[in-house]
Amino acid sequence: MKKLILFSACIIIAAVSFAQSERYVNAMKTNISKLDSAMSNGKMAELANTFERIAEAEKTQWLPYYYASYCNVMQAFLVEDKSKSDVLANKAEELITKAEAVGKENSETYVIRSMIASAHMMVDPQARWQQYGTISATNLAKAKSLDPTNPRPVYLEGQAKFYTPESFGGGKAAAKELFVKALDMFNQFKPASELHPSWGKASTNYFLAQTN
Repeated sequence: MKKLILFSACIIIAAVSFAQSERYVNAMKTNISKLDSAMSNGKMAELANTFERIAEAEKTQWLPYYYASYCNVMQAFLVEDKSKSDVLANKAEELITKAEAVGKENSETYVIRSMIASAHMMVDPQARWQQYGTISATNLAKAKSLDPTNPRPVYLEGQAKFYTPESFGGGKAAAKELFVKALDMFNQFKPASELHPSWGKASTNYFLAQTN
């Protein structure tokens, strides 16, 4: 009888765990699918809050913190009032640190750290380039070393070259080589799961078109 009760309890626990896991996956898929539209309709802050709520509910998952950080850093780039950019970038850094604490440092978290540094730099490029430009480049190099197949660091390198004057080693021609390479990598890249990062290909195509 005791064995039967124990077995039944195990079945119930497994069923509850499966239901919770299924709810988590569905919630993540739903909100990941909103990333592009949120960027165009000004809903990134709202989406960031949603991912953060999922993260706080799950506790053991790093990806919700990652996406919350991504939303905040993208908002830091998009916001017209640049006095808010540092605040948003700092929030993104807080969230990516939580992602690394729950999971571990990886190529994708270093991509976000590079973006955070770039967001700080863009508040005042002339005054901040030396400090934050170096941090951004260092994080991209780390991202590439941790996963040489990840196309996002190469795409961001191309974006940096695109906005850098030719006299400083940038320009459309230099950027085009990186965008072509990134696009080829995107075509071959396989995310670890349907919830892992896959963004960047559309933006790569956009910038590549601008270089022609």
